[in-house]
Amino acid sequence: MAEYITTNIRNIALMGHGGEGKTTLTEAMLYAAGIIDRQGKVEDGSTVTDFEPEEIKRKCSISAACAPIDWKDKMLNVIDVPGYFDFIGEQVGPLRVVETACIVVSGVTGFNVGAEKAFKNAVKHGVGRMFVINQMDRDHASFDKVTQQLRDRHGSCVVPVLMPIGDGPSFKGVVNVLEKKAYEGAYQKSVEVPMPENMKDKVDKAFDDLVEAAASADEELMEKYFEEGELTYEEIMIGFHKGMKNGDIVPVCACSALTGVGIARMMDLMAKYLPSPAHQGIEHVGFNPRSGEPVVRICKDDEPFSAFVYKTIADPFVGKLSLFRIFSGKLTAQTILYNVNKDKTEKTSGIYILRGKKQVAKQVLHAGDLGALAKLQFTSTGDTLAEYNNPVQYPGLTYQTPCMSKAVYAAKQGEEDKVFSGLNRLMEEDPSITIEKNPDTFETLLSGQGEMHLDVIRNKLAAKFGANAVLQDPKIPYRETIRKVVKVQGRHKKQSGGHGQFGDVWIEFSPILEDGVDFEFVDAVVGGVVPRNFIPSVEKGLRDNIKKGVLAGYPMVGLRAKLYDGSYHPVDSSEMAFKTAARIAYKKGCADAAPVLLEPIMHVDVIVPDEYMGDIMGDMNKRRGRIIGMNQVEGQQKVEAEAPMSEMFKYATDLRSMTQARGSFTMKFERYEEVPANVAQKIIDSAVKDEDDDE
Repeated sequence: MAEYITTNIRNIALMGHGGEGKTTLTEAMLYAAGIIDRQGKVEDGSTVTDFEPEEIKRKCSISAACAPIDWKDKMLNVIDVPGYFDFIGEQVGPLRVVETACIVVSGVTGFNVGAEKAFKNAVKHGVGRMFVINQMDRDHASFDKVTQQLRDRHGSCVVPVLMPIGDGPSFKGVVNVLEKKAYEGAYQKSVEVPMPENMKDKVDKAFDDLVEAAASADEELMEKYFEEGELTYEEIMIGFHKGMKNGDIVPVCACSALTGVGIARMMDLMAKYLPSPAHQGIEHVGFNPRSGEPVVRICKDDEPFSAFVYKTIADPFVGKLSLFRIFSGKLTAQTILYNVNKDKTEKTSGIYILRGKKQVAKQVLHAGDLGALAKLQFTSTGDTLAEYNNPVQYPGLTYQTPCMSKAVYAAKQGEEDKVFSGLNRLMEEDPSITIEKNPDTFETLLSGQGEMHLDVIRNKLAAKFGANAVLQDPKIPYRETIRKVVKVQGRHKKQSGGHGQFGDVWIEFSPILEDGVDFEFVDAVVGGVVPRNFIPSVEKGLRDNIKKGVLAGYPMVGLRAKLYDGSYHPVDSSEMAFKTAARIAYKKGCADAAPVLLEPIMHVDVIVPDEYMGDIMGDMNKRRGRIIGMNQVEGQQKVEAEAPMSEMFKYATDLRSMTQARGSFTMKFERYEEVPANVAQKIIDSAVKDEDDDE
């Protein structure tokens, strides 16, 4: 493979809704460039970028995968990004290392929620955008209709650059608006033909729109355009490149990844017109970890070396692969790698570029290029690699908060270490998952973006590390408390010949009304009715027993126990006897003190478009939730609500269904509240049944 300098590199992320043909488009580009001799199919599991067993099984992309493509003396570093929302974390890394987000939409279904989210994320990361209208060969495909949709949504910055000759089954070629040239045929057999007469007016109109958009990207060009009414080709290119970078121009291309029509000409546009890493005005801002001072790096070979690790692949056989983008300088086998985040020097066993799962060894990579380093010991996703004497640290990656959790157990007893060490390795590969121990239920919770996401993690765990795990709904950390004040005697007397046992206490149990106080022991004994040396035993007996409540065995909270009377035997009394007396008093007293079940209440913030408000509020009521506030946030409605944790396990899936995946939510613990009597009884019955089953 040839060596490519910075100006000849194009870094492109293919994004959009699941099922719109991003992986097929990547295959078509690889085939058109002659890199593969047969175009694979997602359905057959034979594509370059969907190579993991889970991707082949599910027939969809799960991980972002690279496909570097040599084309017309340029390197097109294409990253095929998953479109399904469970894998939205896979968008984060690629958007930090590309100059252009190529958003793929269908010529039939048009602009949908996946494209909408991809566009917003691209804007947020400040990268250029372009649209590819794919599937133009399908029945009812309409370039004009979809382009108008895009213009209605995003304005006049959306400009057709590659227009179709024919729609649907009659789609046979494309017209390059910038060059006013028509082409027919598929892949590299696409040849120039005379411009169809019926398209000339349409192409002229599109060209005028393009010139106007290019002019509006630069003040000097705008002045000239107003004065003279036209721009030279070179001036259009200046405006086009500037507009691509700042979002004033969003080009639109037509193609069919399945038939190959338009693919080669689209790649021509990418190679010729999309911004390179060396594009004027692109700066990479970090800070010096030693001084805290800002550091700006330009993407040039003669700058000090710095690179950002945007993804990690954990492979039990090959070892860890760290995927990176060079932000400045160049990388050779002699480059000493310093991990700025970990303050460690790294050794690598080789420099590669990845094409799907295939590793291609390289001797040198230039500024702006994407590559992979094998077996780095300390480096993880989001770290910066630099020169020790010229350090710079770039901001890390921020992932969407996980919205669904499952309790994870080893399928076989004794394999716990295998399961949890494997999960930690997978967390390196996918930082959008979290693993934490719940201190209340003692379960280990695996959290991610949805049921499919967590199921994929479980299957990867088995396939990669031979560790079988079981995922279950987490236990609810219910609590119990009392509502009445009671005074009760706990008396323990046992005579079995010889030394006996005797302990006698009177305790007043009362509810603590302040939040956050689980238990309070009050020593109100006077006159030595309970000897001082036995009082700590009474307290310990109570503390040991409040771990199991009297209703369903959940921990007792908000309990004040006042020891105010009792009696003892000079020979038979002991610490154990008074602990037992305290337990008898606790069980008898709390059972008579109007015990109730408490459940965790979550504060939920839901952000949705206005049209879904009715569904969201109705659904929240069904979950025993209550709306506590509403306000506008960035053109959408933010609904603040409170709802029981037990009703929110499947909310991520249900919200996605209700809002066509346009809604999002965050959730955090707020407080405990009493469970309604009818619900409480079911919980108590279930707990009693579980206890009987265990016995």
